[in-house]
Amino acid sequence: MKEPIRVLQVLGTTGLGGAESRVMDLYRNIDRERVQFDFAVHTSKKGYFDEEIEALGGHIYRLPRFQVYNWIPYRAAWRSFLKEHSEYACVHGHMTSTASIYLPEAKRAKIALTAAHARSAGTEDGVKGMMTKWMRKNLWKKTDVCLACSKLAGKAVFGEKAWAQGAVHVVPNAIEVDKFSYNGQMRAQMRQKLELGNCLTVGHVGRFNEMKNHLFLLEVFAQIKKSRSDAQLILLGEGGCMEPAKQKAAELGITESVQFLGNQGNPQDYYQAMDLFIFPSLYEGLPGTVLEAQAAGLPCLMSDTITQEVALTELVESKSLKDSAESWAQAALALLERQKERFDRMPEIRKAGFDAKEQAKEMEAFYRTGKGDGLWNR
Repeated sequence: MKEPIRVLQVLGTTGLGGAESRVMDLYRNIDRERVQFDFAVHTSKKGYFDEEIEALGGHIYRLPRFQVYNWIPYRAAWRSFLKEHSEYACVHGHMTSTASIYLPEAKRAKIALTAAHARSAGTEDGVKGMMTKWMRKNLWKKTDVCLACSKLAGKAVFGEKAWAQGAVHVVPNAIEVDKFSYNGQMRAQMRQKLELGNCLTVGHVGRFNEMKNHLFLLEVFAQIKKSRSDAQLILLGEGGCMEPAKQKAAELGITESVQFLGNQGNPQDYYQAMDLFIFPSLYEGLPGTVLEAQAAGLPCLMSDTITQEVALTELVESKSLKDSAESWAQAALALLERQKERFDRMPEIRKAGFDAKEQAKEMEAFYRTGKGDGLWNR
């Protein structure tokens, strides 16, 4: 049997982040007898998906973390790595902050296809954010293909000029839809496990960092409790902003009503336990969690900074972050009242092109031919 082509996926980590989860959804569903993934990450720490990657036949390589001052050693590390591993049919870079360094090195190593993939529509504040924007300047001219999870992310990472010239192609952030379909039996099991009883259960899934806006989420929940004293909040995720979030919950007097559940390998089960999903991010590319929540039949209230491309059903409503927490709470409860019936939303999500099984076929063709007509000519 002919050996599969190999594709190098470039990420920061192999943890439970959005980009990582979407790449793994693709990896599980692609024909691995024809296309096999390896991963280049920028950490020495073991990631959540490491064991699964190796079980699926992938290799994990560790590159140094870019810290500006090590620009030359960073480029040299990539040059050395790609000289030794020039067997790749494609280098697919999801880490666009340094893609302007490693993708040209891939071309130098005579790798046939390079792709830069915009996964976020914003950057951090301060010097780091300014440096990221500077390093992305003209990235679209340094890669063979520009991919983005949304129009907003494509413009943010590659620029208005690249978008206007048709250089950026939007590829849906596909998920394994079947996993998240509403399941009444699992809902009962999870609510019992989490001791939720008949309480109104608000949920959120996301890494604890500034962009996810957990402190405002807690303020909104505190207002919800004023109307629904039985309300409970379950939070999945980890990160540096978890402790400030716990302190905020204490200040608001809602600690007993908030469950900080950390990272969970089966988030699909936790969506079943929720009644309402609130997602007040400062910015996003196209959040897979909002897709997952819709697949589970959950009403979703999200910030209007998030692209409407993620709103595949009438379950999703947007609200300005300039509005008060009280106003958000009222909107959330009104949305819940309008969306009382919960049922399978998989057909709508599949029709919109967000099913990982179908996207895997299209990405296989892209990796093998360099053409993605099935992906972006929708």
